[in-house]
Amino acid sequence: MEFVIEIRETLQKRVTVEANALDDALDLVKRRWKQGEYVLDAECFTGVAFGKPETEIAESGRNYERYQEI
Repeated sequence: MEFVIEIRETLQKRVTVEANALDDALDLVKRRWKQGEYVLDAECFTGVAFGKPETEIAESGRNYERYQEI
């Protein structure tokens, strides 16, 4: 028998920014991350989960894999 098991690693980093509102801060951090200012690496590792993938359709209309932790 053959099984597909998804391995999902979690990386996490906290950054501090100056902004007028939380939404502005989120937009700023997202933009800086996309531009490569914030890079998450092995030092940012916070955990791992193993699960069974389930295909779902994202809001963008693309298929992506979601998993059930086992």
